[in-house]
Amino acid sequence: MTIEHKISDSELEALIHSYCRDLTALAREKRFDPITGRDKEIEQAILILLQKGRKNVMLQAPAGVGKTALVIGLAQQIAADTVPDYLKNARVLEIDLASMSAGTGSVSEFQGRFIPLVKGIAERYHDPKCPKYILFIDEIHTIMPSCEGSAYKGLSEVMKPYLTVGDINIIGATTKDEYRIYVGVDPAMDRRFQKVELAIPDDDATVTILQAIRSGYEAHHGVQVSDDICKLIVKLTSEHMRKRNQPDKSIIVMDGACAKHVLDKGRGGALSKDAVFYIMSAETGIHAGAFE
Repeated sequence: MTIEHKISDSELEALIHSYCRDLTALAREKRFDPITGRDKEIEQAILILLQKGRKNVMLQAPAGVGKTALVIGLAQQIAADTVPDYLKNARVLEIDLASMSAGTGSVSEFQGRFIPLVKGIAERYHDPKCPKYILFIDEIHTIMPSCEGSAYKGLSEVMKPYLTVGDINIIGATTKDEYRIYVGVDPAMDRRFQKVELAIPDDDATVTILQAIRSGYEAHHGVQVSDDICKLIVKLTSEHMRKRNQPDKSIIVMDGACAKHVLDKGRGGALSKDAVFYIMSAETGIHAGAFE
């Protein structure tokens, strides 16, 4: 039996192309660095997505800890075909709310772009010929009615009917405080999600992350990054950039230091401490000599 869809395949693909990033497609193209240290949390997310009832995931962590990276890790597992049958060939789509709202003059015009996307995905949920679609919404608290000043305020009300009947899978990401203030106060939204909390990685775990992803930066910059330099970066960022979180701050410093090396010496060679000290100084305002 053929299921007729109100939103055609071509219409849905046009919406996805315009307003989403297909993370699984990008993962198949090897566009992302390897994700390490989040196997347990990815497994938790998969367990939630497999359920019949509360099958929506709420990732909670401070900024820079790796909420988006976890979703990319899930997409990589789907691309590698190492997920349960239910999620094989699933598409993880990150909704770009900024692109969706760009050029709209009213809330109704903005929602007029969002509704067909969600409707097209929801009506395919029970079609065995269609892959599962998993929608990822970063900073999901911004869609809540109580989030004053957000251009996406109230979008949650449009989503609720689909969440209620269980025709969509959502992964949301926000901080614990923003969840409590904006999402947790709405019982209808709160009970549709299961929380996955991401701990801030310690120094040893952050070194492991840098070592896992450095090959991508080495290829991009043409600079070798040693284990000792990875350890130095993590030590310095932990000591002098306390208001920011790992692994994001160490990744930023490694990338910037490689760029400084290329600026000064061109491609080739090994990343030096001096380049790391320079970027640390730029990020913190501390004189570079203080890091030696």
